Amino acid sequence: MSKTEPRTLAGFMELLPNEQILFNQIKETIEETYQKFGFLPLDTPIIELSEVLLAKAGGETEKQIYRFTKGDTDLSLRFDLTVPLSKYVAKNYGNLSFPFRRYQIGKVYRGEKTQKGRFREFYQCDIDIIGDGELDIINDAELPSIIYTIFKELGFNNFTICLNNRKILNGLFDSLGEKDIAIDILRIIDKIDKIGKDAVKKELLNLNIKETDIEKIMNFISIEGTSDEKIEQLKNLGIENETYKKGVEELEEVIKYIRLFGVPEDNFKADLTIARGLDYYTGTVYETFLNDYRELGSVCSGGRYENLAEYYTDKKLPGVGISIGLTRLFYKLNELNLIKADKKSIAQVLIIPMIENLEKPIILATDLRKFGIKTEIYLNNKKLKAKFKYADKLEIPYVIIIGEDEINTNTVNIRNMKTGEEKKVAFELNKIIEEIGD
Repeated sequence: MSKTEPRTLAGFMELLPNEQILFNQIKETIEETYQKFGFLPLDTPIIELSEVLLAKAGGETEKQIYRFTKGDTDLSLRFDLTVPLSKYVAKNYGNLSFPFRRYQIGKVYRGEKTQKGRFREFYQCDIDIIGDGELDIINDAELPSIIYTIFKELGFNNFTICLNNRKILNGLFDSLGEKDIAIDILRIIDKIDKIGKDAVKKELLNLNIKETDIEKIMNFISIEGTSDEKIEQLKNLGIENETYKKGVEELEEVIKYIRLFGVPEDNFKADLTIARGLDYYTGTVYETFLNDYRELGSVCSGGRYENLAEYYTDKKLPGVGISIGLTRLFYKLNELNLIKADKKSIAQVLIIPMIENLEKPIILATDLRKFGIKTEIYLNNKKLKAKFKYADKLEIPYVIIIGEDEINTNTVNIRNMKTGEEKKVAFELNKIIEEIGD
């Protein structure tokens, strides 16, 4: 019989067990932080009706959708977690308490061109706070404290949460008479880190913007100084536009409350180049960078939007949210050796029975598990040397041997696999836990 070559589709990540353990630890850290801030869990279907999922989609997004039919039903795989959230809130509006604070960690699918570090199936870790009719600006200040907590928990210190407000930018363009192409300008500004100032100027010229106005835009996004100094310079530009003034006011208030939430000055700043390319952000926007590894791009981004579910309901549902692309982040951190997948097993203890009657080893394993100790029993008929080799290869910290001598003396033999030290201990649960409890 001919064999099929085992292979995985390009753009889909598969990990070895030690890597998967580390991936899960990072995912759990993110989830536990979201829960710590009171966010509720949500899981939505991976497959949705195309009509529902694509209500807002268009352009590049629609080209990347995995879409198929089953019978007469037109179906699509979700491409982010925000659109399913929109549907969910509109559908369950009457049963939710607002502000609705939810987190969701799940796989999404995009048929992108495969390249290193870009995936077609990847985990997104999202939180959003949705208001009913209105949502106080203070909520925008809480999210940076969550970002700060996550990256500190993951072991990073040198990172910056960059903040801006889309109203400032939109008000500036309105004052220059370029309101109709504001989104196009924002998309170009958003690329400044990737393509540089000269290329940005060239692209702005292609939009037929006057050179004098381009200079005003470039001078504006080049404002330097501390966050407070930038706010003062924005106030002193003399731009008499209500949207602009509102944006400056909101940015100042968000920064004030970020400090109250305990985020250190070194870990956040106002950055007028942050625009976020998506056209549904209407206020505060965030991008987070590891300062020593800017080439990673933003590792956590998001912002404020005015109407989450406008394609599903007439109710006004403003919100603010952030997202971490976990699969890409893990891949990049691993590639740069910033994380180490050195844990090869989940088990803390391996019980090795050297007797035919497995009653006592199984009872001991069950009792240890009840105390939260991750325990494995070696159930295959191998020589003792092979069993120790198995424990050693997986770097399981302790081995408990139960043979005829141990049964006769009502003891167990515990070996510390790191030091090689062996110790006879009474077959009493508290004594055994005391020995392996570290």
